[in-house]
Amino acid sequence: MLSEILSQSAAAQPFANLLVGSANNDDAAVYRINDTQAIVATTDFFMPIVDDPYDFGRIAATNAISDVYAMGGKPFMALALLGIPVGKMPMSVAQRITMGGQSVCESINIPIAGGHSIDSPEPIYGLVVLGLVHPDRVKRNDRAQDGDVLILGKGLGVGIMSAAIKKNELSNKAYQQMLAVSTQLNTPGVALAELDGVHALTDVTGFGLLGHLLEICRGSGLNAKLHESQIPILSEARPLLAAGFVTGASERNWLSYGQDVVLPQGDTTLLRRICTDPQTSGGLLVSCAPSAVDTVLEIFKSQGFFDAAVIGSLVAGMNKVEIVV
Repeated sequence: MLSEILSQSAAAQPFANLLVGSANNDDAAVYRINDTQAIVATTDFFMPIVDDPYDFGRIAATNAISDVYAMGGKPFMALALLGIPVGKMPMSVAQRITMGGQSVCESINIPIAGGHSIDSPEPIYGLVVLGLVHPDRVKRNDRAQDGDVLILGKGLGVGIMSAAIKKNELSNKAYQQMLAVSTQLNTPGVALAELDGVHALTDVTGFGLLGHLLEICRGSGLNAKLHESQIPILSEARPLLAAGFVTGASERNWLSYGQDVVLPQGDTTLLRRICTDPQTSGGLLVSCAPSAVDTVLEIFKSQGFFDAAVIGSLVAGMNKVEIVV
């Protein structure tokens, strides 16, 4: 739908210092300001996916900030975006939302220096985030190479958990796992940007693992091969997946790109649902040289990303993803 909306827009004029724009649906825009610095700019906001307003603020802020890390940048400032149903929602709830976002920014010592608020039918919260990166260290999603190894930084299943929340079927243990994962900032992106062997980087969010991997494939002109058994799934999401919990976005994701995915023979319903599951503040997806794998995994694990795993590889091809048993 977004592609169709933008198809009628005039072609963007070339700007020599715009290193990353909207051409390949990357995580953030990058604009070079001098020989050693480029600005990374992004925005993200959405309606609540959890009931607790403080937790909602934390999740939304983490989700926005992580797009800067996905470009290899280091955040330095944020602006808040807030929509509230004026007169229908207590001000104390809005305060808790913004306090949650503030707590995430404080954890990495960046200010929320302002923002914008509107009267809206539903609560909305998010951030505009600015970061810095060396122009030579920008990690795009379209620079993967034939023979690269694919590594995913977090387990999948946040969308499935959110579907269970809506039906009041999510246990407290599962909620705590969901909260821990979706508020874990993708800080390894800064260290990964320093590695020559890391060729492409993105984070897995609303389009699911397959959608964001296909962006890497299409931008780089490659095929991907994933190993079903190596794809990390959050432990509390597994029984919910088996019980049939799924989001509507998962089905829409599959309809939009399923024609470019080859699944193994047999009943692949659960596999398809987990690989299209929309993640909120999902893990980094890394495309790196085989020689860099051990270093990449060590960076993840040293920063508390213990589910990080090798999930497949990239080969020459026609922009497809194949999942093998």
